[in-house]
Amino acid sequence: MKNSIEAFKVNGVTFEMVKVDGGSFQMGSHTGASDEQPVHTETVNTFYIGKTVVTQRLWWAVMGDNPSHFSGEDMPVENVSWLDCQEFVDRISRLTGHVFRLPTEVEWEYAARGGNRSRGHIYSGSDDVDRVAWYNGNSGGTTHPVGQKLDNELGIYDMSGNVWEWCSDKYGDNYSCPRDSSDFVFRGGSFSYLEFFCKVSIRNFGTSRTRSSDLGFRLALNDL
Repeated sequence: MKNSIEAFKVNGVTFEMVKVDGGSFQMGSHTGASDEQPVHTETVNTFYIGKTVVTQRLWWAVMGDNPSHFSGEDMPVENVSWLDCQEFVDRISRLTGHVFRLPTEVEWEYAARGGNRSRGHIYSGSDDVDRVAWYNGNSGGTTHPVGQKLDNELGIYDMSGNVWEWCSDKYGDNYSCPRDSSDFVFRGGSFSYLEFFCKVSIRNFGTSRTRSSDLGFRLALNDL
Protein backbone atom coordinates (compact mmCIF):
# COMPACT_ATOMS: atom_id res chain seq x y z
CA MET A 1 0.00 0.00 0.00
CA LYS A 2 1.46 3.34 -1.13
CA ASN A 3 1.33 6.60 0.80
CA SER A 4 -1.55 9.04 0.34
CA ILE A 5 -1.48 11.47 -2.58
CA GLU A 6 -2.81 15.01 -2.96
CA ALA A 7 -3.61 16.38 -6.42
CA PHE A 8 -3.21 20.06 -7.33
CA LYS A 9 -4.11 21.94 -10.50
CA VAL A 10 -2.57 25.06 -11.99
CA ASN A 11 -3.70 26.60 -15.27
CA GLY A 12 -5.36 23.34 -16.28
CA VAL A 13 -2.41 21.08 -15.46
CA THR A 14 -2.75 18.55 -12.64
CA PHE A 15 0.22 17.34 -10.62
CA GLU A 16 0.46 15.05 -7.61
CA MET A 17 2.29 15.22 -4.30
CA VAL A 18 3.01 12.17 -2.14
CA LYS A 19 2.70 12.39 1.63
CA VAL A 20 5.92 11.34 3.38
CA ASP A 21 5.29 10.49 7.02
CA GLY A 22 7.98 11.81 9.35
CA GLY A 23 10.58 9.65 11.04
CA SER A 24 14.28 9.12 11.67
CA PHE A 25 16.88 7.47 9.43
CA GLN A 26 20.59 7.00 8.92
CA MET A 27 21.76 9.53 6.33
CA GLY A 28 24.90 9.02 4.28
CA SER A 29 27.08 6.04 3.42
CA HIS A 30 29.90 4.23 5.23
CA THR A 31 31.42 3.18 1.89
CA GLY A 32 30.73 6.25 -0.24
CA ALA A 33 32.71 9.40 -0.96
CA SER A 34 33.92 11.68 1.81
CA ASP A 35 31.02 14.09 1.28
CA GLU A 36 28.59 11.26 2.13
CA GLN A 37 30.11 10.91 5.59
CA PRO A 38 29.81 10.67 8.50
CA VAL A 39 26.70 8.51 8.57
CA HIS A 40 24.40 10.15 11.09
CA THR A 41 20.81 10.14 12.35
CA GLU A 42 18.38 12.67 10.91
CA THR A 43 14.77 13.23 11.96
CA VAL A 44 12.24 14.47 9.42
CA ASN A 45 8.81 16.00 9.95
CA THR A 46 5.92 14.90 7.76
CA PHE A 47 5.93 16.64 4.37
CA TYR A 48 4.81 16.18 0.77
CA ILE A 49 7.09 15.63 -2.22
CA GLY A 50 6.40 15.49 -5.95
CA LYS A 51 5.32 12.09 -7.23
CA THR A 52 7.54 12.93 -10.20
CA VAL A 53 9.97 15.66 -11.06
CA VAL A 54 8.45 18.81 -12.51
CA THR A 55 7.51 18.16 -16.12
CA GLN A 56 7.79 20.49 -19.08
CA ARG A 57 3.98 20.60 -19.19
CA LEU A 58 3.80 21.95 -15.63
CA TRP A 59 6.71 24.35 -16.12
CA TRP A 60 4.98 25.82 -19.19
CA ALA A 61 1.69 26.20 -17.30
CA VAL A 62 3.44 28.23 -14.61
CA MET A 63 6.22 30.04 -16.46
CA GLY A 64 4.98 30.29 -20.05
CA ASP A 65 8.20 29.02 -21.61
CA ASN A 66 10.29 25.85 -21.86
CA PRO A 67 14.06 26.01 -21.31
CA SER A 68 14.60 22.26 -21.81
CA HIS A 69 17.14 20.81 -24.23
CA PHE A 70 15.04 17.68 -24.81
CA SER A 71 11.44 18.37 -25.80
CA GLY A 72 8.38 16.51 -24.51
CA GLU A 73 5.46 17.61 -22.34
CA ASP A 74 5.77 14.64 -19.98
CA MET A 75 9.55 14.71 -19.87
CA PRO A 76 11.38 16.45 -17.02
CA VAL A 77 11.95 20.14 -17.34
CA GLU A 78 15.73 20.60 -17.33
CA ASN A 79 18.33 23.23 -18.04
CA VAL A 80 17.00 25.14 -15.02
CA SER A 81 19.18 26.72 -12.35
CA TRP A 82 18.59 26.83 -8.61
CA LEU A 83 17.52 30.46 -9.02
CA ASP A 84 15.11 29.49 -11.81
CA CYS A 85 13.56 26.96 -9.44
CA GLN A 86 13.08 29.65 -6.80
CA GLU A 87 11.16 31.77 -9.29
CA PHE A 88 9.04 28.76 -10.23
CA VAL A 89 8.10 27.87 -6.64
CA ASP A 90 7.24 31.50 -5.93
CA ARG A 91 4.89 31.63 -8.93
CA ILE A 92 3.23 28.26 -8.36
CA SER A 93 2.70 29.17 -4.71
CA ARG A 94 0.88 32.35 -5.70
CA LEU A 95 -1.21 30.49 -8.29
CA THR A 96 -2.27 27.67 -5.96
CA GLY A 97 -2.32 29.33 -2.54
CA HIS A 98 0.06 26.66 -1.17
CA VAL A 99 3.67 27.37 -0.22
CA PHE A 100 5.69 25.11 -2.48
CA ARG A 101 9.48 24.89 -2.21
CA LEU A 102 12.47 22.72 -3.04
CA PRO A 103 13.00 19.75 -0.73
CA THR A 104 15.80 19.94 1.78
CA GLU A 105 18.63 17.50 1.20
CA VAL A 106 17.56 15.51 4.27
CA GLU A 107 13.97 15.30 3.02
CA TRP A 108 15.15 14.29 -0.43
CA GLU A 109 17.29 11.39 0.81
CA TYR A 110 14.64 10.23 3.29
CA ALA A 111 12.02 10.10 0.51
CA ALA A 112 14.43 8.46 -1.94
CA ARG A 113 15.19 5.74 0.61
CA GLY A 114 11.46 5.05 1.03
CA GLY A 115 10.87 6.96 4.27
CA ASN A 116 9.52 4.82 7.09
CA ARG A 117 8.68 2.09 4.55
CA SER A 118 12.32 1.78 3.43
CA ARG A 119 13.62 -1.65 2.48
CA GLY A 120 17.20 -0.41 2.35
CA HIS A 121 17.72 -0.44 -1.40
CA ILE A 122 20.87 0.85 -3.10
CA TYR A 123 18.79 2.87 -5.58
CA SER A 124 15.41 4.47 -5.00
CA GLY A 125 13.05 1.49 -5.02
CA SER A 126 15.35 -1.36 -6.00
CA ASP A 127 18.83 -2.87 -5.93
CA ASP A 128 18.51 -3.32 -9.71
CA VAL A 129 19.22 0.05 -11.30
CA ASP A 130 17.52 -0.84 -14.60
CA ARG A 131 14.18 -1.31 -12.84
CA VAL A 132 14.07 2.22 -11.41
CA ALA A 133 16.45 4.53 -13.28
CA TRP A 134 17.37 6.01 -16.63
CA TYR A 135 21.18 6.27 -16.68
CA ASN A 136 23.85 6.20 -19.36
CA GLY A 137 23.60 2.42 -19.72
CA ASN A 138 19.96 2.41 -20.84
CA SER A 139 18.81 5.97 -21.63
CA GLY A 140 19.99 6.26 -25.22
CA GLY A 141 21.47 9.66 -24.38
CA THR A 142 18.23 11.45 -23.57
CA THR A 143 15.75 12.10 -20.78
CA HIS A 144 12.53 10.08 -20.73
CA PRO A 145 8.90 10.78 -19.80
CA VAL A 146 8.41 10.64 -16.04
CA GLY A 147 6.97 7.61 -14.28
CA GLN A 148 8.00 4.91 -16.75
CA LYS A 149 10.25 3.02 -14.33
CA LEU A 150 9.29 1.27 -11.09
CA ASP A 151 8.30 3.56 -8.23
CA ASN A 152 9.84 3.31 -4.77
CA GLU A 153 8.31 2.18 -1.48
CA LEU A 154 6.33 5.44 -1.16
CA GLY A 155 5.03 5.53 -4.73
CA ILE A 156 7.56 8.13 -5.91
CA TYR A 157 9.14 7.88 -9.36
CA ASP A 158 12.56 8.66 -10.83
CA MET A 159 14.43 9.60 -7.67
CA SER A 160 17.29 7.63 -9.18
CA GLY A 161 18.30 8.71 -12.69
CA ASN A 162 16.61 10.65 -15.50
CA VAL A 163 17.64 14.08 -14.16
CA TRP A 164 19.59 15.31 -11.17
CA GLU A 165 17.31 17.18 -8.74
CA TRP A 166 18.02 20.47 -7.02
CA CYS A 167 17.64 20.67 -3.23
CA SER A 168 17.27 23.82 -1.17
CA ASP A 169 20.52 23.36 0.80
CA LYS A 170 23.97 24.74 0.33
CA TYR A 171 26.65 22.12 -0.25
CA GLY A 172 29.22 21.09 2.37
CA ASP A 173 32.29 18.92 1.78
CA ASN A 174 30.96 16.48 4.38
CA TYR A 175 28.12 16.30 6.87
CA SER A 176 30.25 17.75 9.68
CA CYS A 177 31.39 20.97 8.03
CA PRO A 178 29.44 24.25 7.89
CA ARG A 179 27.44 24.90 4.74
CA ASP A 180 28.78 28.33 3.95
CA SER A 181 29.71 27.73 0.31
CA SER A 182 28.10 29.41 -2.69
CA ASP A 183 27.17 26.00 -4.15
CA PHE A 184 23.86 24.18 -3.83
CA VAL A 185 23.15 20.46 -3.65
CA PHE A 186 21.54 18.31 -6.31
CA ARG A 187 20.82 14.61 -5.96
CA GLY A 188 19.80 11.41 -7.74
CA GLY A 189 21.97 10.90 -10.82
CA SER A 190 20.82 11.31 -14.41
CA PHE A 191 20.43 9.80 -17.85
CA SER A 192 23.99 10.80 -18.80
CA TYR A 193 25.82 9.49 -15.71
CA LEU A 194 26.99 6.03 -14.67
CA GLU A 195 24.65 3.86 -12.59
CA PHE A 196 26.96 4.51 -9.60
CA PHE A 197 25.60 8.06 -9.41
CA CYS A 198 22.00 6.84 -9.09
CA LYS A 199 22.61 5.59 -5.53
CA VAL A 200 20.42 7.25 -2.91
CA SER A 201 23.40 8.60 -0.94
CA ILE A 202 25.32 10.23 -3.82
CA ARG A 203 25.69 14.02 -3.69
CA ASN A 204 26.56 16.61 -6.33
CA PHE A 205 26.54 20.40 -6.46
CA GLY A 206 26.54 23.51 -8.62
CA THR A 207 26.29 27.25 -8.30
CA SER A 208 22.91 28.95 -8.06
CA ARG A 209 23.16 29.72 -11.80
CA THR A 210 24.27 26.27 -13.02
CA ARG A 211 22.11 24.91 -15.83
CA SER A 212 22.38 21.56 -17.59
CA SER A 213 20.30 19.28 -19.81
CA ASP A 214 20.41 16.65 -17.05
CA LEU A 215 19.42 18.89 -14.14
CA GLY A 216 15.83 19.42 -12.99
CA PHE A 217 13.87 19.40 -9.72
CA ARG A 218 10.78 18.22 -7.85
CA LEU A 219 8.49 20.12 -5.54
CA ALA A 220 8.08 19.84 -1.78
CA LEU A 221 5.35 21.10 0.53
CA ASN A 222 4.91 21.16 4.29
CA ASP A 223 2.26 18.90 5.78
CA LEU A 224 -1.21 20.17 4.87
